[in-house]
Amino acid sequence: MSIILAIDPGSRRTGFGVIDVSGKQPRYITSGCINLTDLGEMPARLDAIFRYIQDIVAQVSPTEFAIEKVFMGRNADSALKLGQARGAAIVAAMQSGLPVFEYAARQIKQSVVGKGGADKAQVQHMVTALLKLPGTPQEDAADALAIALCHAHYRQSFARLGNAAQARRGRAH
Repeated sequence: MSIILAIDPGSRRTGFGVIDVSGKQPRYITSGCINLTDLGEMPARLDAIFRYIQDIVAQVSPTEFAIEKVFMGRNADSALKLGQARGAAIVAAMQSGLPVFEYAARQIKQSVVGKGGADKAQVQHMVTALLKLPGTPQEDAADALAIALCHAHYRQSFARLGNAAQARRGRAH
């Protein structure tokens, strides 16, 4: 069984999404948001991210962890806070023994929507359609599910490439 836990990190709200990619089609398990706005200063928020991710890991037993890479926007302070939130999430995953995979925002949107410049509504729509959800997930949860779907896509592509390389090596002998 392959279960992917994906995180869309944020210092005010961190989205999470979990999918099962054991079958031919990815299957939705759970998603949501860790609301950090009422927790005060950054150290308390980072602690909450770390603990919440550990709780999710204990509940769903994922086998892989995917997260969005930091991008440098106009505000360096926001990028620093985002990096700290990512760090707390990555450490929680590593402490749980999960392999960590990182994807750029454009790469995620390209994988799920078909264009790297897609907006939040397009990501929500495609996540809802691809996972056959009964309703539209909240933005941060949809982003996390998109990260999980992106990882599933790349994981499948690399598996095919690995099999092709093995087949080529097999024919060479």
